[in-house]
Parts: sequence; C-alpha cells; structure tokens
Amino acid sequence: MELKLTVNGVTRSDEVEPRLLLVHYLRETCGLRAANVGCDTTSCGACTVLLNGESVKSCTVLAAQASGQSVVTAEGLAADDGSLHPVQQAFREQHGLQCGFCTPGMVMAAASLLAENPHPTEQEVREGLEGNFCRCTGYHNIVRAVLAAAGALSPGSGPASAGTEVSA
Repeated sequence: MELKLTVNGVTRSDEVEPRLLLVHYLRETCGLRAANVGCDTTSCGACTVLLNGESVKSCTVLAAQASGQSVVTAEGLAADDGSLHPVQQAFREQHGLQCGFCTPGMVMAAASLLAENPHPTEQEVREGLEGNFCRCTGYHNIVRAVLAAAGALSPGSGPASAGTEVSA
C-alpha cells in the first residue's frame, strides 16, 4: 500500500506492507534509529514517538495508521541548526541517561508530557513517564531532567513546534 505522511517535517510517500509497524517503518524505511524496538508489546516505551503531537508507542501502531499524519522522532526534536531541544539538552545536562536505549522514548514522552503540563510536579513527572522503563538510572536523573526542561521551555515551544523552533 502507499503510505503518505510527514516525518520530522519531511513529507514522504512510500510503498509498505499493510502490516508493517510504524517503528519498523521509521527504522528500516526512513533510516531513523532513535525509536528503539524493545518489547513489541507497549510495555517499555523505547519506541515512543509523537503522532500529531501525542506520544504513542510505535511498536503497536501500524505505519498505515499514520498515513496522512505527522510523526516526530527524537531526531526531529533538534533544531535545523543541530541545537538540541530543551528536553534533550536537559537530559544531557542532568545525566538523564546511562546506556541510552530508553532515552529517545523517554525524551519523546517527556516532550509530550510538558506540552500537556508545562509545569509538572515531581510526582506528575513520575506518573507521566510510568509507561517508559529504564533499567539503568533508577529514574532520579530522568525526573530531574524533565523538571529542568520544564523550567527551560517557554510557552508554545513543545512538540507541536518541534523541529521548527527551539527556545532557550
């Protein structure tokens, strides 16, 4: 089937198998490696991307379901000049990663969370990220990174404007 969608601001048209999962489309067809395949059951969140600004686990979304829509991956959060999105920068500065496998999914879930709740409490961050698992960090630095990103983001700089504008 023909698939037409926007990925990280680029309009694409590709022939795909109707049963192809979005995560495999992003990795194999688009060559984007941030969305990781961790469980194929929506349990870990390593494959989290934004679909029309909402975080989804791309391992259980068919690529066909994304047709006509906009997908943003962790690669698409950075600005065109290569500068990091405030969430990415906060993860870097607050050491919100260790092995890095869960990081892209965590970043995307955090970006979505902050778009919905720009000033979350620590408890709200923990609840907002509960569908994403990290086996390395114990979550302390991840939560700290999300709270730091909340302080760095200005109104209107969430995932809806990802890839087009980054506020410092």
